[in-house]
Amino acid sequence: MDYLLFRLYGPMASWGDIAVGESRHSLSGPTKTAIMGLVVAALGIRREEEATHLAFNRHYSMATAVWSKGQLLRDYHTVQAPDSVGKFRYRTRRDELTVGRDRLGTVLSSREYRTDALAWVALKADEAAPFTLEQLASALNSPKFVLYLGRKSCPLAAPLAPTVTQANGFYQAFRGYAAGRLFFADPHWRDQEDKDSRYLPLGHGVEYFWEGEFQEFAADDELDASSVITLTQHDQLLSRLRWQFSPRKVHRFYSMEG
Repeated sequence: MDYLLFRLYGPMASWGDIAVGESRHSLSGPTKTAIMGLVVAALGIRREEEATHLAFNRHYSMATAVWSKGQLLRDYHTVQAPDSVGKFRYRTRRDELTVGRDRLGTVLSSREYRTDALAWVALKADEAAPFTLEQLASALNSPKFVLYLGRKSCPLAAPLAPTVTQANGFYQAFRGYAAGRLFFADPHWRDQEDKDSRYLPLGHGVEYFWEGEFQEFAADDELDASSVITLTQHDQLLSRLRWQFSPRKVHRFYSMEG
């Protein structure tokens, strides 16, 4: 089976969870909608192309290896907005600030980010996939639009290093992936040879997340099924235009070996 693997690293990332009211939480690792959005942006597909977005979420399976969740950072925003008046609707932001100026109130909201987070992503395509994995890898090397890690304020800080490889399951694909260094190392200076471990200290293990059956990730003799936890994330796209998402079952496995 063919798999496309690539790396995500940046000083800040935000992987959206359910957003209610003033709080915008972030999960510990990349969501499917964020990854599919990043890939279609690399291809130059616009947000209005609803059918293509749905096809990507339907015909590509995803797994992630979270090497570093990063430190949690919470940012606060203040937003001025008028309260509602019966059935009257403010059509634009200008209307809110002019027509509704006598009813303006201030709302305090918070947004969560992950700092110095590092994750690997693996994608698998079915027969109806709109693009081959090789085409996706080429687009990630030369993206049409600017790519970011969940929010526009979270740029990439290292090459994606996309690679198409063959493996028997996501787990083998991850173990055979060589993303390369994050930080430049001058071979003439001994103290620079291990910058990755110095500036981005990782834990003793890695968290794996994947969708589908257990056997799609690894063979029975490779992982202990009793250590797998099944979670629910609301990151299965229903409508890109209406920003609607549905629940998706995700399996989690923590490995001390990496």
